[in-house]
Amino acid sequence: MKLPRRQFLHLAAGAAALPAVSRIARAQTFPARSLKIVVPATPGGAIDIIARLVADKLTASMGQPVVVENKPGASNILGTDAVAKSPPDGYTLLIVASSHATNQFLFKQLPYDPVADFEPVVFTHVVPLLLAINPAIPVKNVRELIAWIKANPNMASYASSGKGTSPHMAAELFRSMAGINTMLHIPYRGSSAAHPDLLAGRTAMIFDTITAILPHVQSAGVRALAVTTAKRSQSLPEVPTISESGLAGYDANTWGGILAPTGTPKEIVTRLNAEISKALSAEDVRPKLTANGIEFQGGTPTQFLDYIKAELVKWGKVAKDANIKPE
Repeated sequence: MKLPRRQFLHLAAGAAALPAVSRIARAQTFPARSLKIVVPATPGGAIDIIARLVADKLTASMGQPVVVENKPGASNILGTDAVAKSPPDGYTLLIVASSHATNQFLFKQLPYDPVADFEPVVFTHVVPLLLAINPAIPVKNVRELIAWIKANPNMASYASSGKGTSPHMAAELFRSMAGINTMLHIPYRGSSAAHPDLLAGRTAMIFDTITAILPHVQSAGVRALAVTTAKRSQSLPEVPTISESGLAGYDANTWGGILAPTGTPKEIVTRLNAEISKALSAEDVRPKLTANGIEFQGGTPTQFLDYIKAELVKWGKVAKDANIKPE
C-alpha cells in the first residue's frame, strides 16, 4: 500500500518525535523506586554529611526512599569503581571528594576514568583548609611565614593527614608557589594523629580542615594563620586567605560533588541537579553545613565537569613538581 506523501511525512515526523517524548516521560516518572547514594568513605566526613542531608531532602521531595551506602576502601577507589560499573539509570549516585582528581597521580592504574566514566550531576560543596602554626613560630602572616621557612629550612616541617591527601597537596602547592626549596613533610594516619606533635612544637605547621583543627585554635594551642580558599571562610570570616596575606593567587580546598554513571539520561541528570541544589540551599540545611565548615556550591553539570577537569590539570602539575610518584 502506497501512502500519500502528506500522510507519510506526518507519520515520519511523529516517529522522529517519539525519542524526545520518551525521554520527557522518563524524566517525569523518575524516580519509580528507591535511589542510592554511595559514599566511598567511612561515615562522619564532609561527603558523608552531605550525602545524608541530600538523602533526607530527596526522600521528601521526590517521593521515593533515598538510602546512603558507605563503601570505603583504597582511598575512595572501591566505592567509586562500583558506581562506575552500575546501570546508568539515575538510581545509583556517587558522592566524590577531591581525591577524585588526585588519585590518578597516586595510583598507577585506576579501574575507571574520573571523567569519561561519569556524568557530573552537581558540585555540592567546598571545605576550606586552614594553615595553622605552632605559636612559638615568630610570624604574624603568610608573608612572614614564607620568609621564616626560607631562613630556617631545617625547622620548617609540616604535618598532614597522609600522603596525597588534600592537605598534603595544598602544602605542596604552597611550597611551589612560594618558591620554597624544601619543606619537610611528615604524614600521619589522619589529622587528629598529627595534632599532638604540632601542639608540642615537634612540627611547625599543618594544613587541615577547619572543623578538625578549630578546637586547638580556640584553646590557643595553635595559631590560625590563613585559610586556603580564594575567599574567606564563612566559618572563620576573621581569618584572612593565604592569597591576601602574602601569596597572591593561591587557592586550594577539599571539595565534593555528586556523579552518576556515564550514559545516565540528561533529563534525569537535570532533574537531580535541581533537586539536590534545592536541598542543599534550604534554610534548615545551611546552618548544618556552616557548623561543619562546608560551603554549598551548586551550578550546572557542565560547570562541575569543567571544575573537575581543571582540578586534574592543577593537581597533576603539583604532583609532578613535588615528585609524587604513583604506587
